[in-house]
Amino acid sequence: MHPNPKQTILAATVIAAALFNPAAFAEGRDAAQIKRGAWLVAFGGCADCHTPFKMGANGPEKDMTRGLSGHPEALRLPAPPKLETEWNWAGSASMTAFIGPWGVSYSANLTPDRETGIGQWSQHDFVEAMRTGKHLGVARPIMPPMPWQALSRLPEKDLKAIYAYLMAQPAVRNKVPEYAPPASTSARAGGKTPS
Repeated sequence: MHPNPKQTILAATVIAAALFNPAAFAEGRDAAQIKRGAWLVAFGGCADCHTPFKMGANGPEKDMTRGLSGHPEALRLPAPPKLETEWNWAGSASMTAFIGPWGVSYSANLTPDRETGIGQWSQHDFVEAMRTGKHLGVARPIMPPMPWQALSRLPEKDLKAIYAYLMAQPAVRNKVPEYAPPASTSARAGGKTPS
């Protein structure tokens, strides 16, 4: 049986189109970038602080229905514990709120929600925030325990991969409370003490 020349040409055209289609190439590259971002987010333990914990059958576990959405807006915490010099920071049971010499900080919503997450951040905004340790690269400092200093040392392609992964996640509407500076700073500035 001899191959039909028209079928051979058609098959070659289909294969060439699949191999050299820029959109298909971009989708493959994007998928690889998102996969790399997923690996970096898992390796970096981002979900450990940016995904609230809930009580499960075997004890505390991450609430993946609110994956990477930060401190739950409905979770009102009591006054934080008094810290001594030997114990100089503490975290909430949800693993999303922290107190230390810097004040009270809350894990940010890293989902692509446009109102309460990073959905309006560009890739450049994200990379600059991780490089400078400032929200959107210019606003207030990113507070502990966020390890932005370690992230700032990653190659730009890895920060872009993390951003791509975060933007591929489901958007979760969750307005995280604002950072509260230390009581001594607030008192000097005439502000409120954290509650």
